[in-house]
Amino acid sequence: MGAVAKILVLCSMVIIAMPMAHSVDESPEAVDKWFKELGRMKEKLTKIHFYLHDTVSGNSITSVTVAQPSPKLPNQFGQINVADDPLTVGPELNSTILGRAQGIYFGAELQETDLLISWNFVFTSGKYNGSTLSVFGRNPILGTYRELAIVGGSGVFRLARGIATAQTYSFDATSLNAVVEYHVIVIHY
Repeated sequence: MGAVAKILVLCSMVIIAMPMAHSVDESPEAVDKWFKELGRMKEKLTKIHFYLHDTVSGNSITSVTVAQPSPKLPNQFGQINVADDPLTVGPELNSTILGRAQGIYFGAELQETDLLISWNFVFTSGKYNGSTLSVFGRNPILGTYRELAIVGGSGVFRLARGIATAQTYSFDATSLNAVVEYHVIVIHY
């Protein structure tokens, strides 16, 4: 199976497995009504803090490589991973789960170890249950802080824009598993 086919199969499995509980009516009529009322709505600023657990090896893998880079290229350039990583309140994997980071990341730079991130933070509990934030951007993983753009959202985060600041909390050089702390600031209606 080719890399693109693997990505499509894995993404469809993630979509099927997503919880379907939503706190906001997403019917076409409700969305149309929401847009008609948009002019009377005020923007909200929301801050969210959580930890992402990217597990690429071990018993409970949440990120799988679907395309390997050429051994002739440095820094994992060309490697593609599909992830369904848990988002938790605390840095421990057994802390309260807020949702999942679902999408892809891949090695996108020849000179440094940088990733290109394209995923959704899918909230599955709490007041944001059923809502998503869409994240896209360059992630220079060796940097102390990395800014990723919030480019959209759904549910309570319709028309979202903002910044997700990532900082590596822990990284195991043997297993390559990581815990990344996120501070998200988002403007929405």
